[in-house]
Amino acid sequence: MRALGAILLAVCTTWLVSQPAFAEKRVALVIGNSAYRNVVRLANPANDSEAMSTVLKKAGFDVVELKRDLGVNEMRRALRDFSDNVRDADIAIVYYAGHGIEINGNNYLIPVDAVLERDIDAFDEAIPLDRVLTVIEPAKQLRLVILDACRDNPFNNSMKRSIGSRAIGRGLAKVEPESPNTLIAFAAKAGSTASDGDSTNSPFTAALVKFLPRPGLDLRKAFGYARDDVLKATNNRQEPFIYGSLGGDDVALVPATDKATANATKGIDDATLELAFWESIKNDKNPQLFQAYLNRTREGCSRILQKSTCNSRRPRPSIQPASIIRTTRSNSEIPHCFARFVSGSTS
Repeated sequence: MRALGAILLAVCTTWLVSQPAFAEKRVALVIGNSAYRNVVRLANPANDSEAMSTVLKKAGFDVVELKRDLGVNEMRRALRDFSDNVRDADIAIVYYAGHGIEINGNNYLIPVDAVLERDIDAFDEAIPLDRVLTVIEPAKQLRLVILDACRDNPFNNSMKRSIGSRAIGRGLAKVEPESPNTLIAFAAKAGSTASDGDSTNSPFTAALVKFLPRPGLDLRKAFGYARDDVLKATNNRQEPFIYGSLGGDDVALVPATDKATANATKGIDDATLELAFWESIKNDKNPQLFQAYLNRTREGCSRILQKSTCNSRRPRPSIQPASIIRTTRSNSEIPHCFARFVSGSTS
């Protein structure tokens, strides 16, 4: 009896603890700006944003908003609308592919209609990175910004400085997120530029879509693997970099595959499962559980009869069809770890 109880406890406990903990709300905004009107257009952001959107949708995100070739007003509206989704989210991600620049230590995402004749025009014609961070701040568990936007500044030669000492940097400036559980991923570390790539996707996004969907892989490891791939693809000319920090728990984009349940029941034959199932229901008053047992095994009849003989003074549960129909309890009360036994599958 104790051995059977141990089997029952081990199988069901293993099943319970192995369930993926991804009941939280996960939302993402994906922006790809390729068709710039006043500077040379970029080839890959449209493809990169499509690829990242597909990855996030397959990962089961509740909301994935894909926007491409946005002007400044459209980018502002997209962020404002996305803030409504973030309000009650656990995980919020903003992915941006396109031009990004740094002016006097501040990072900006560049809409496709930007002119930027002067450095101060960035206040009106570009989107500050700080605004993106503010939008995702309400997320409870993870705030993630991915910027495939560290390309050469196409406005650098034509942009007038309002103050001679105002710096327009190469690439993007280093950032230090103020909110906890916030990561900002640059395609190239601060002060350096990223390649748009010669293939369908940029080196950074190509690496991300390779590693981010791996089941159970912590984001920090995924970005680390992506860094290694980009370094290899660019002959060490481009090094992605992550700013911010997370706690000690793993945070994976895709839940780990549930092998624990299969491993727990592997090697446990049907006879053992049948006996363990009987032990778990024999004192129950629910006729539906007994019916499920009888439907599955010939031994059920003899066990029911034996139980009735040994406990003749106890009221026996009715297993007549009418009683089963009248019961208010459902088949969902059958322990999940016995699903293979009850369904009749022996695989």
